[in-house]
Amino acid sequence: MLGIKQLKVVLKNDYTVDTLFEAIKDHEFTPGKPKLVKHGFTNIICFPELDRQNQVQIIPGMTQGAKPGPKWTVMKAEAAGMDNLAKNVAMSALTNGWGNMGSIVGKNSKLCEKHVEAVAKELQELGI
Repeated sequence: MLGIKQLKVVLKNDYTVDTLFEAIKDHEFTPGKPKLVKHGFTNIICFPELDRQNQVQIIPGMTQGAKPGPKWTVMKAEAAGMDNLAKNVAMSALTNGWGNMGSIVGKNSKLCEKHVEAVAKELQELGI
C-alpha cells in the first residue's frame, strides 16, 4: 500500500539491535548480508539497498525501544545511514516530494516488498 511494507516478527529470545545483529550477521538473507548502520541517533540493521528509496531494515518493536526484547519490525524504507538521510531529505525538498515516487512504484519498490516478506520469514526460521 503506497510504498509501505512492515511485518512484525516475534523472536524466541530478547535482543538489542547490537545483539540481534551479532546473532544474524553471518547469515545470508534473500537481499544479502545484514549490516549495522548508524541512522540518526540510533543503530539499525539493514540490507544492501536497491536504490536510495528501497531498502529492507530491521528495527525494534515500538514498545521495546533500546531495551532488549523479542519484538521486531522488518520494513521497507529509504536507504539508512547519515549520508543517505541527508540526501533523502534534500531530494525530497528539491523535488517537492516527487523525487520519492520510486518508493511507491517501480520494479525496485515491488522487489523490496518481496524482500521484506522473505527476511521476516527467514528471521523466524532461524529460531533465535
